[in-house]
Amino acid sequence: MSPDRHAEDGRGTEPEAAASGPADAPPLVVVGVSHRNAPVAVREALAIPKDEIGQALARFQREGSLSEVMILSTCNRVEVYASGGAAEADKISSLLRAMASARGPVVPMLDTLAGHAAVRHAFRVAAGLESMVLGEPQILGQLKEAYQAAEAAGTLGGVLSTLRQRSLSSAKRVRTETGIGRHAVSVSHVAVELARKIFASLEGRRVLIVGAGKMSRLAALRLVREGGRATVLGRTFARTEELAHALGGRAAGLEDLRAELGQADIVITSTGAPGLVVHRADVEAAVAGRRGRPLFLIDIAVPRDVDPEVRSLSNVFLYDLDDLRTVSDANMRERQREAAAATTMVEEEIAAFVAGQRSRRAVPLLVALRERGEEIRKAELEKVRRKMGALTPEQERALEAATAAIVNKLLHGPTMCLKEMARDGQSDRQVTLVRRVLGLA
Repeated sequence: MSPDRHAEDGRGTEPEAAASGPADAPPLVVVGVSHRNAPVAVREALAIPKDEIGQALARFQREGSLSEVMILSTCNRVEVYASGGAAEADKISSLLRAMASARGPVVPMLDTLAGHAAVRHAFRVAAGLESMVLGEPQILGQLKEAYQAAEAAGTLGGVLSTLRQRSLSSAKRVRTETGIGRHAVSVSHVAVELARKIFASLEGRRVLIVGAGKMSRLAALRLVREGGRATVLGRTFARTEELAHALGGRAAGLEDLRAELGQADIVITSTGAPGLVVHRADVEAAVAGRRGRPLFLIDIAVPRDVDPEVRSLSNVFLYDLDDLRTVSDANMRERQREAAAATTMVEEEIAAFVAGQRSRRAVPLLVALRERGEEIRKAELEKVRRKMGALTPEQERALEAATAAIVNKLLHGPTMCLKEMARDGQSDRQVTLVRRVLGLA
């Protein structure tokens, strides 16, 4: 395996790059792996079960001395998000390696992103731009759960809280204002999308599942969620019953195929049989008693279950795996076109987040300046009181108001200047100089 790859504004640079870079870089690091850079064996070694996330967060906080930390662990990525820089990233890497070695011999490669690159990655992940299936919506829910787990564990501070708010808001904007998630790309999603085009509404539609393959199960589950009623046919009674129960439907034997075809609206086949299961004669017999009702067949078996010749029958729609893949590929191209607009939106949101972080850097200095002004004002007021003796309430109010106004006017210029410096990205050297000039060093 390759060593950890560090980056300040990209991936694959030398380790020192994470420690250098723009002085105004947001204090954020992301360390981990994804489907882009690690095989499934590595992701398995690093994966943290949902019921162990709280313990892992506590360990990162305790052993890594991390003030803020969040863990995103899915089938396609395992990443640790934390407030900090290169030192924190190295601690995270060491802990991740130790945790992986306890599960097996795999020594994982790790990507490390810091500063602006880490922020950009966090926003792109939330928007589905870094997913294996471009624009898939599941990652948004997984991220919400990850942030909630960190909040429950007490490891969510100011930086990660703001990142959560802005990145999830950005992702919602992408989904609302672009079509990146609008076009189905998985086989099961495509099957449901096509069924919806044929029938408009799936409520009450009869769904016949022939065989109990994984993809037919997924497609059937989606159809049932939209109101379909399921019947499962199969050779193995136990598997047929199990799937029928999961779908809230009923089970029957393959000998009932022709009769069930006559009642069905949507048929999904995935038997694994060596030859045809649904013949032209079966479909012709079903069509004869349907009075023009359309029959939609989805054949996702290899070898195919349904005789291709049924395509020539009236009101019969047959899609096999190649047909579904063609639709899926076309939809993916649509998503890729939408991704350009999504990327532009994400970059706008990133800029707003970074600007907000810059402004926050001025807060401690502004607080110190205000406290110093108040300290001088109150000291001078005490001198006046000792010299003049007791003052009437009206005199006290007048003196307080006058001195407060003087301080506010004196601090207005420096305050505006500090805020402008923060927006422009002040350097540590500038901050030090300002502190010395203002007597705050």
